[in-house]
Amino acid sequence: MKLPILKSTSLIGVVLLTTTACAQPNATDIGNKKLNQTLQSTQATSTVSTSTDSRLRQLLTQAGIKTQITSIAPSKLPNMYQVNLAEQPPLHITEDGKYVIQGELQKNPSKRVVKKIPERSTATQIGKPVSASLKSDLLANMSALKNMSAKTPFFYTAVPGVIWGATLEGVPFLLSDNAQYITDGEISVIENGQFTGLDSNFEKRKNQSVFATLDDSQLITYPATSPEKAVIYVANDVNCPYCRRLHQQLPMLNAKGVTVKTIGYPIYEKSPEQMRAIWCQGSEDSRREAFDKAMLQGQMTPAPASCSVNHVTPNREKSAGLAVMATPAIYREDGVLYQASFESPEFLEFLGVK
Repeated sequence: MKLPILKSTSLIGVVLLTTTACAQPNATDIGNKKLNQTLQSTQATSTVSTSTDSRLRQLLTQAGIKTQITSIAPSKLPNMYQVNLAEQPPLHITEDGKYVIQGELQKNPSKRVVKKIPERSTATQIGKPVSASLKSDLLANMSALKNMSAKTPFFYTAVPGVIWGATLEGVPFLLSDNAQYITDGEISVIENGQFTGLDSNFEKRKNQSVFATLDDSQLITYPATSPEKAVIYVANDVNCPYCRRLHQQLPMLNAKGVTVKTIGYPIYEKSPEQMRAIWCQGSEDSRREAFDKAMLQGQMTPAPASCSVNHVTPNREKSAGLAVMATPAIYREDGVLYQASFESPEFLEFLGVK
């Protein structure tokens, strides 16, 4: 069984759990394998009621899971059950069968400093950043993990007790709200007996939360030149060829009533300093002019000698919560990510313009 909407491979050992530069080449993989074997063995000894077991098996079978379900036990993720599959990563599913995560859980190797049970989230908190106190507790319990800092974004999901996070490079992960178990799986939804994809409601709300934190004065904005009908956010890199092709369409989009807000999101090696120089220009108009030269002519404007600050990095770090996989990443103001070619007619339909 390999569902296209669910991940079947684990990157968490490489992305998060390297705690020393002196490890043997395969030490992390070996440790993770032993850990997962122990974890599944421990969970296999737990039991669920016969009715719950039967109901979840039936639901997953109807939803298209054809791989043999070997056992169902309480998950180490709060408010979920672990469904063990023959020769496949396990599933984690809520009791109502609506939310599903596929992926191996890995035990956080950090010392558990904060042992209190966190207050669980509510439906109104879905997609919102976790509270300052919970974030502090999570980080206190993640000291052995690299890429974790006060800048790491964490958000409440639709599953109380399961938190969504991302590295500053935009690599997403899920963890229990006591920070003891982590997976690189993502939350998918079952509706009317069928998998419908990732939890779009969470994604929209999370992205809206990210937009709300951005410093609007450090977005390079191209306002609509006719009555505004749509606003989009674009994570952009001056050396990205597809970003440049999109930039050529801005006059057309502006004329159709689309306001474009550009997030400086350097991913190419030369881009951070080049984009810092553009954002160093003294006014909004001069910044936009320098950005146009870079995108349309490949001409980079140097930073004024008096400018030693970096106006790109703060919004770039806040945008980690968008989990940008490639640029240009295009989002409607309501938080929906566009996932097709911006050169197709579907793009204007996505924006609600003609």
